Amino acid sequence: MTTALIYLVVMLLVAAVVFLLAAVVFGRGEELAPLPPGSSPTRLPAEDITADDVHGVRFQLALRGYKMSEVDWVMRRLGVEIDELKARVGELEAEREAAR
Repeated sequence: MTTALIYLVVMLLVAAVVFLLAAVVFGRGEELAPLPPGSSPTRLPAEDITADDVHGVRFQLALRGYKMSEVDWVMRRLGVEIDELKARVGELEAEREAAR
């Protein structure tokens, strides 16, 4: 009985290793073709970022998720855009108050 249990445990371990190895080698079945090294699919316009631009952002896949440098870059760009929009809203509100 214990021999059968040991065989079962070993078979499960071998199956798990084979599955993980295949997942690492073949990826998660992405639809996009692999990019050449050093290139990036991450694109944002230089100014006036819209919701469609944000929805269209794609990040290069890395071993454990997305490439952190690309995600950080997009977050910085969106932060700058939001700060500029808030500053412009503040200016317009101040002009409106001054006009009253």
